[in-house]
Amino acid sequence: MLYVITGPPASGKSSWIDSHATARDIVIDLDRITRALTGPGAPAWNQNPLQLRVAHKARYAAMHEAFELRDQVDVYLIHTMPSPKAMAKYKRLDAKVITVDPGESIVMQRIEAMRDPDMRRVATRWYRARKASSPGRSAGRTLAW
Repeated sequence: MLYVITGPPASGKSSWIDSHATARDIVIDLDRITRALTGPGAPAWNQNPLQLRVAHKARYAAMHEAFELRDQVDVYLIHTMPSPKAMAKYKRLDAKVITVDPGESIVMQRIEAMRDPDMRRVATRWYRARKASSPGRSAGRTLAW
């Protein structure tokens, strides 16, 4: 089974996976991949463009291979803001899409307390896109479809 976990930065996507995945499962998380590819002493939230470039390529390669294995092992993919094209692909793969969203005020508080301030911009963009695509949906919930 393929699980695609969406939500704004600092919403708890990694924590959701940590509480659902097992050691046998495949977890594809750009943050974890970037940390694995950076040297000692790098910040936990690393936005170095060169390291991110390599991490993105590693993520795409991991996705390609893991999608082929999804009938043998559970695959958890964090994708903060999937495009319509990505969502169509996930639908074709029969993915279960989970949106983790504790609410905009909580996310902004978490970003302020523990994340790179640039993540505020990403979170604002996520909430704007969310409101534009589904104005009736309530925030502050974990949703699955």
